[in-house]
Amino acid sequence: MESQKEEQQIKGERLAYRFSIEEKKEAVRAVERGELVKSVIARYRISDKTLANWRNRYSQTHKPVAHRVYKFSEKRSVLRAIEKGMSVSDAAIAFGIRNSGSIREWIKQTTAENADLSAIAMKKAQPQESKEQDLETLRQQLAEAQLKIKALETLIDVAEEHLKIDIRKKPGARQSPK
Repeated sequence: MESQKEEQQIKGERLAYRFSIEEKKEAVRAVERGELVKSVIARYRISDKTLANWRNRYSQTHKPVAHRVYKFSEKRSVLRAIEKGMSVSDAAIAFGIRNSGSIREWIKQTTAENADLSAIAMKKAQPQESKEQDLETLRQQLAEAQLKIKALETLIDVAEEHLKIDIRKKPGARQSPK
């Protein structure tokens, strides 16, 4: 098996090889002794994610970083400090946040939410004169519609008189059978 592994390494092919626990521990120990991570990755032909997983599992000194979940109130405090003029990196230090990228993401989310809210508020808060103009326009349209209805009713009345037929449908009238 070892010679096949060496042949594949010489050819530069990607290995489909399962590493033993001892090999994994040896790779982790090499990093802990101070060897460059890139050289360990190249020697074992693994990804940096694979080495990180091995370090999380087999390292005596390396402890995985736990992702902290921040409360809404904590995020809001950080964002208020930034609004008052504090830089993102200073806010990260002051509030004990390891990754300033998280703060930038919070800013993006808050900006998008505020834009949505302001658009809704602008729709609701139309100027008073605009509302009065809309009301006047509606009154004019109503007057025109009432005038049109009166003209059509007069036309029907005249037609019924001259033609001597009933045009309007009688209430409760049945349809004629076909």
